[in-house]
Amino acid sequence: MRKGSDMVLTASAIAALSSFILLFLPRFLSHPPLSLLNASQNLLHLARPIQLQAAFGPESLAFDPSGGGPYTGVADGRILKWDPDSNSWLDFAFTSSSSRKECTRAFAPELEHVCGRPLGLRFEQKSGDLYIADAYFGLQRVGPEGGLASNVATQAEGVPLYFTNDMDIDEENDIIYFTDTSTKFRRRHFMPSILSGDQTGRFIKYNKLTKEVTVLLRGLAFANGVALSKDRSFVLVAETSTCRILRYWLQGPNAGQVETFVVLPGFPDNIRRNSKGEFWVALHAKKTRLADWLLKNSWVGNVLLKLPLSSAQRLHALFMGGHHAIAVKLNEEGKTVEVLEDAQGKQVRYASEVEERNGKLWIGSVMMPSVWVYNLH
Repeated sequence: MRKGSDMVLTASAIAALSSFILLFLPRFLSHPPLSLLNASQNLLHLARPIQLQAAFGPESLAFDPSGGGPYTGVADGRILKWDPDSNSWLDFAFTSSSSRKECTRAFAPELEHVCGRPLGLRFEQKSGDLYIADAYFGLQRVGPEGGLASNVATQAEGVPLYFTNDMDIDEENDIIYFTDTSTKFRRRHFMPSILSGDQTGRFIKYNKLTKEVTVLLRGLAFANGVALSKDRSFVLVAETSTCRILRYWLQGPNAGQVETFVVLPGFPDNIRRNSKGEFWVALHAKKTRLADWLLKNSWVGNVLLKLPLSSAQRLHALFMGGHHAIAVKLNEEGKTVEVLEDAQGKQVRYASEVEERNGKLWIGSVMMPSVWVYNLH
């Protein structure tokens, strides 16, 4: 009887603490001043939406060598291609080799390990092949005609890829750089990964010629976006939980060393380089005092992991401090060049990638059923 009573008391204590955190802490831990965003331009609400049909979560965007697209990966494991002539999204490829009879719902996190969840996308310009970072199936490739993607890498130094996230391609040296967000948490458990203080993320190099897979960095807190510099001297890696972008030197006297490139006032997702060599970073949300407090007190996060799903969803909204979109442009020295946002979330929400092309910004969101297009000029 005593054991049962202890369990009830423990459960009651967890529920009470969780209720306190969810109901009262947000009142005391309001949004902090975000100096980087003070000079931002609240313009992204002017972006034009392109709705997905029976699909959800266009995380990443890519254009093929002929300029076609964009292509985007969605939550049911498909890669879609935008066709401006028919004004519609067409099926192009998929990442799961299993039967797709179960993959009929636009959003079903419990089936991601079956259907696949394509995240980062990059085209190889010389071959036309599309490389895919699938959260569950690793680094994949599909030819210019689309169809079923094939595996390129599923492990790194004997450890399986558990949450493959983003990549960039060095075509001159036939190297692909990519991230594995966590070796403990799958993509559908991304909030537990953040709240628990998980630091098992990896930054990895794949040599296309030798097929060798090498871990370059370990111990990352939610390893995310990847972008190679224009001269290929360094590569940037987003560490979402710490709101940092890291710079890993590939050439020069600092080759093999890593340093902080910039600390941002929000949670960075994908990074994309424009034709000038500048970098667009999509911020999933601003960093609030509540988020900062939770990240510094991971024991609270571990308690909150015991919450039912409905409360966890509410916690995500509180943790992220709103659902508006933020796009930050950085130069090659890590200095802020431009900040664009939809401050009230009227149009663009939870940005996951910002791709600049021909005077337009194409914006994706892992948590919305739309892609947005914003005219820069």
